[in-house]
Amino acid sequence: MSTIYDYSAVLNNGKEISLKEYQGKVLLVVNTASACGLTPQYEGLQQLYKKYQEQGFEILAFPCNQFKNQEKGSAEDIKNFCDLNFNISFPLFDKIEVNGNNTHPAFAYLKDNARGFFGSTNIKWNFNKFLVGKDGKVIKRFAPVTKPHKLASAIEKELAKKS
Repeated sequence: MSTIYDYSAVLNNGKEISLKEYQGKVLLVVNTASACGLTPQYEGLQQLYKKYQEQGFEILAFPCNQFKNQEKGSAEDIKNFCDLNFNISFPLFDKIEVNGNNTHPAFAYLKDNARGFFGSTNIKWNFNKFLVGKDGKVIKRFAPVTKPHKLASAIEKELAKKS
């Protein structure tokens, strides 16, 4: 049975890494955008990261330009925007697609294992959040409008589980 660890992704700096590097950690995987009404969620994500990182929590941010062209910039533009406006310290990946024929394989896995309303696999907007357990399996999908602080109890519950 597959897990998120079966995939790799390219970081914002161009380096490809295996998601196995996050094995044994609780993950929050998010498709992000710099010019979205939900972009201020970066601040809440950074707060979650600072609070739980030392306990084995990681946020993996994947910029995506599939929703009203709200992530037009280059990898460097995106990193500069995140650094300047939100001072994020969690991993930022290269821009990907989350729907359609070019869906990143990790997102295909996430969507298949945590479907949306009425069993839909499609991601409807920026800032969808997928909580992944220490075993690499998807726990839950959270809607774009779910504010990061609302995920604290779910994160704490997963962090408390034995590996």
